[in-house]
Amino acid sequence: MRRMRVIAGEHKGRRLQAVPGKETRPTSDKVKESLFNRIGPFFEGGRALDLFAGSGNLGIESLSRGMDHVVFVDQQKQAIETIHKNLDTLRLVSKAEVYRNDAFRALKALSKREVQFDYIFLDPPYQKGFYQKLLKQMAELNLTHEQTLLVLEHDTHLTLPDEINGFIQERSEKYGGITAITLYKRKEVTND
Repeated sequence: MRRMRVIAGEHKGRRLQAVPGKETRPTSDKVKESLFNRIGPFFEGGRALDLFAGSGNLGIESLSRGMDHVVFVDQQKQAIETIHKNLDTLRLVSKAEVYRNDAFRALKALSKREVQFDYIFLDPPYQKGFYQKLLKQMAELNLTHEQTLLVLEHDTHLTLPDEINGFIQERSEKYGGITAITLYKRKEVTND
């Protein structure tokens, strides 16, 4: 089983449990550290969504670095159990909501609550065309504001477009041979 830890912040160095089995591919500590150095490295509050959360690795890291609240969503029973264990161990339950649901259904449910997120972490199973559908639904459901940063983890062989459904690519970086992270922000609307 792969070992993971919280890289920085209040819970720096604390171990996290990985989801048992081979269906979940955790973000490595090296990739996580580079990512958060780029987008943070620390936060003064805010709300994040960890979609396809797996062990809750990215959402928990953001809580440790100062995020106020994180919603964790995953479809797998074992992933949900692992997220609950990790949140319990770190005493972060009061700062989190955990839902076992399909990503698209979860997004619809969140939109009914009229919630908007400052950061959205997306690490779905690697498959072609999936990000376009996800971002289209996010744009339609108004889950983002102008400063929301979308963090997409994907296979290095997948090249994502400069613009997807009103979101503009800010940067894309490859880490090793299999993982890439692409950041998107909502396109600014100008009144010309």
